[in-house]
Amino acid sequence: MEKTPSHKNKSSHCGKIISVRGSVVDVWFENNLPSIYTVLHTGKDKQVILEVLTQLDVNRVRSIALTPTQGLARGMEVETTGEQLTIPVGKEIMGRMFDVFGKTIDKKPPIKATEWRSIHQVPPQLSKRLTKSAIFVTGIKAIDVLIPMELGGKSGLFGGAGVGKTVLLTEMIHNMVLHNKGVSMFCGIGERCREGNELYHDMQEADVLKNMVMMFGQMNEPPGARFRVGHAALTMAEYFRDDEHRDVLLLIDNIFRFIQAGMEVSGLMGQMPSRLGYQPTLGTELSKLEERIANTDAGAITSIQAVYVPADDLTDPAAVHTFSHLSASIVLSRKRASEGLYPAIDLLQSNSKMATPSIIGERHYNLAREIRQTLEQYENLKDIIAMLGLEQLSLEDRNIVNRARRLERFLTQPFFTTEKFSGIKGKNVSLKDTLDGCERILSDEFKELPESTFYMIGTIDEALERHNEKSNKNGINIHESENSPSI
Repeated sequence: MEKTPSHKNKSSHCGKIISVRGSVVDVWFENNLPSIYTVLHTGKDKQVILEVLTQLDVNRVRSIALTPTQGLARGMEVETTGEQLTIPVGKEIMGRMFDVFGKTIDKKPPIKATEWRSIHQVPPQLSKRLTKSAIFVTGIKAIDVLIPMELGGKSGLFGGAGVGKTVLLTEMIHNMVLHNKGVSMFCGIGERCREGNELYHDMQEADVLKNMVMMFGQMNEPPGARFRVGHAALTMAEYFRDDEHRDVLLLIDNIFRFIQAGMEVSGLMGQMPSRLGYQPTLGTELSKLEERIANTDAGAITSIQAVYVPADDLTDPAAVHTFSHLSASIVLSRKRASEGLYPAIDLLQSNSKMATPSIIGERHYNLAREIRQTLEQYENLKDIIAMLGLEQLSLEDRNIVNRARRLERFLTQPFFTTEKFSGIKGKNVSLKDTLDGCERILSDEFKELPESTFYMIGTIDEALERHNEKSNKNGINIHESENSPSI
């Protein structure tokens, strides 16, 4: 079994267990009381790992277990080298999967890392942060136009099972690696082992695993391990940003489970709960994690975080504290997924703080507003169309419906990571091409083209090519091919 260097060839001093209450272990030391966050080793072969959270008095510390505590008993010897929990960093970690202790869990040979770093790092200083907001271009049309993401910012991804959340994350990893020469980092907090296994093999098949690092704190692990896996993943991401000066895409699934693990730890430590049972230190603990995700003069860590909202209550403390850190919210819709409109992003529910003229420019801002307005008007007309039919609408309203339906289809996109399932070659579209396409649709330039020609294409020119090919094949004139849009 791999061991971290903190337990090898170091001068250590010993204590003994005086109390075991589930995951909470109290340890007595004669002298040299360990400091906060120090790692302790105990149990058979010193395989049980504890982390000091509180100094009770001059001889006692209270610690939380990061591994199961079966077999522990009072009087057992505890060893410590006085070091914090460390994980490996460096080029050797690329393409590998780790647990919170930096041990590989992908059944491949152990890595030979030259450097191990503490997971408890301070956020970058304000003087090193870039104050100018920049856009993180994903190559995905719907996101780049309507929900621009911030480079070095944090975006929330809201979606249930089966709406394409993992596919969207996988595509972002692919585009990051392919075009930005960046590093992708996936952090699973409280993940089911099935989800981690599926994601690992999906990444392997999509040929993006070699440029990413994966770290998991699984659902069955003690709350202490789930609470620390986010910090461990961030330490790896910070290495690529600060030492190698590369941009990092950090995917966290699920940030609510980090808060949940903190709540369990707080309860075990005997702290008085706050509102709705959450820990009183919720805001501080979340900020310690989120503030390390930043855009500095060395590089940027851009984070996309899956966010679970308890009982769909947006006033829940976990949701409120998370929202305050996010610069963009991407909402996935099951209704759009059922209509085959992938990526299934609800374009009206999603929003971004970056969508201001001073950041994205006047033209982009005005186009995004016009697109939203058109889609919203179409949404309001749907009930009338369902009851009375499209023919009962005024000419102006019919034009709005035509534009909106073409925009909806133009903002679908074939992904590189789904080529083997769909048989359609993946497309990566520049922001300029996307804006040009939307502008031309809004100006009714393609009014005569059927809606189907806009579905699952890259640039707008592909719609013309597809239509011309179909026309030549069937011998149909462009003006005769218009079909009345249906709801």
